[in-house]
Amino acid sequence: MKKIFPILLTSLVAVGFTSCDDTLDVVPKDKLANETYFTTATDLEMFTNPYYNNIPIKDFFTEQSDQLIQRTLSDEIIGGIKRYTPKDGSGSHWEWSNSGWKDLRRINTLLENVDKCQDQEAKIHYTAVSRFFRAYFYAEKLKHYGDVPWYDKQLGSADPDLYKARDSREFIMTKIIEDVDYAIEHLKAKKDEKEAPYRVTIGAALALKSRICLFEGTWRKYHNLTYPEHDYNYYLQLAADAAQTLMDRKEYSIKRLTGKTDTDYRDLFVQEDADKDEYIFSRYSSSSTLVSGTSHNTNGFTLIASQGQPGLTRKFICSYLMKDGRRFTDIPGWQTMQFTEEMKDRDPRLSQTVRGLNYKRIGENTVLAPDLGISVTGYQPIKFVQQSKTGNNQNDNIDRSTNDLPWMRYAEVLLNYAEAKAELGSLTQDDLDKSVNLLRKRVGMPDMNMAQANAIPDPYLAGDEYGYPNVTGNNKGVILEIRRERGIELVMEGFRLMDLFRWKAGKCLDQPLYGMYFPGAGKYDLTGDGKADLALYNQGDAKPSGVGQVYEIGKEIFLSDGNRGYFDWHVGMKTENYPFNETRDYLYPIPANQIALNPNLVQNPGWE
Repeated sequence: MKKIFPILLTSLVAVGFTSCDDTLDVVPKDKLANETYFTTATDLEMFTNPYYNNIPIKDFFTEQSDQLIQRTLSDEIIGGIKRYTPKDGSGSHWEWSNSGWKDLRRINTLLENVDKCQDQEAKIHYTAVSRFFRAYFYAEKLKHYGDVPWYDKQLGSADPDLYKARDSREFIMTKIIEDVDYAIEHLKAKKDEKEAPYRVTIGAALALKSRICLFEGTWRKYHNLTYPEHDYNYYLQLAADAAQTLMDRKEYSIKRLTGKTDTDYRDLFVQEDADKDEYIFSRYSSSSTLVSGTSHNTNGFTLIASQGQPGLTRKFICSYLMKDGRRFTDIPGWQTMQFTEEMKDRDPRLSQTVRGLNYKRIGENTVLAPDLGISVTGYQPIKFVQQSKTGNNQNDNIDRSTNDLPWMRYAEVLLNYAEAKAELGSLTQDDLDKSVNLLRKRVGMPDMNMAQANAIPDPYLAGDEYGYPNVTGNNKGVILEIRRERGIELVMEGFRLMDLFRWKAGKCLDQPLYGMYFPGAGKYDLTGDGKADLALYNQGDAKPSGVGQVYEIGKEIFLSDGNRGYFDWHVGMKTENYPFNETRDYLYPIPANQIALNPNLVQNPGWE
């Protein structure tokens, strides 16, 4: 059993200092426990512990994009969020009106009261912790809304700043950098932090800076956004420098648990305790009944039919290289290749991310085929899926997962570094060897070669149908390859949708998001043992017997071309009527009730 993590227990004590409403008003100072609060290191720790409750802010493994879809398509894909400006902050629009503003209120309350503490070391440390979380808070707002009001003080109900206009993106970025730089200077190092990776450290602050600045630099480049103060190169350089600094500290590494290229990637994500070599900042989970609300739902999400029925898309599956480094999409007939053939001799991460050939649940001996009743594409995810739990304990059930989840890991930092350098035009082969190629070595893949990538950019990644046609320049090929690597390495870790947005690649959500290919009715082997696991039959034909999974085409399973084609559960439900709007959909709308409360808030373009 895991130890009970102190944050989760002590934060209960601090709950009394949090207001229940969603406005920007803070709890009045005279309602705090007493005037002596904030005077000790323990006070500061207890008050800052709730910061961690919203990290990550949502179950990132459920995020839909061109890589992963569910039975019910997200608003971003189907177009629901694109058709109206919401009345309030509910549903997909929680980012503006939800309790996130309460998080900012708590942060600013601490920063205004921290000088009461006589412990200088604690005062500096918890100021750094608070400024780290404020940088994160505003980075999330910036990604979703662009310009937002900046608040660095407590607000009362009569404060005129409640009705201020949105501050510029450049101003917000300047303040974010100030906060994260303070955190980098004053947070503790990993080796000094017993509870790493569950508490923020210098490493987490450097990783956050590289993430934020890469987002901003590529956003400005691909959206052609300019400010007189700083251009996109400025932020890309900050991203590369932050990543380089973290790499030079040598506190983290790409973990090879056993040296087995066919299991190490999978096993990294199912450990009960986060790997401290690779996980920089992690969401804590526990199997203990004493700590409620600390498990999560990755097992249930991928294994229970009544939940999301998630499936990776064939478009994404085809992006995986062959094991020898060749491009799968260069092979004749790849478009109609069936599952048992397309899964052979691929990048080992493929069969460690989806149910592939001869798949067995961790700790079990039974070979399991992909279940089309649980996955709407047939490419059933296994990332984060732990060993089956059995027993009489009420907590030992299939939908209770207790592995720590990564919010920041070293692999992302290496990818940030390579991408920033490539976009800057300063990438070298040596840069690739100390970043992306470390990820490839873990799974036994050949190194990425910069000269080869740029000599013949991949048509699959560069084209309108599957890729990013707006990538140009001398580094076009290697930028595309880094994007391939990023998608594969970080799949289901909550990056993909905003990666598409910062690359101005929202049209990827309009590309076909199909599943497995089936040439028609018949029996299919999905495990590679030569025995049928699945049977499809046409309407009016006799239902096949002797096979575990049987589906009637056109009623229980839908194919893109009628009685044959790609598994297409949604059959035209996606974006045909509501395609991605390039002039509007990269930013979310501000809820209408917020603009009614504050007329100085100007709605994002296209949402009026």
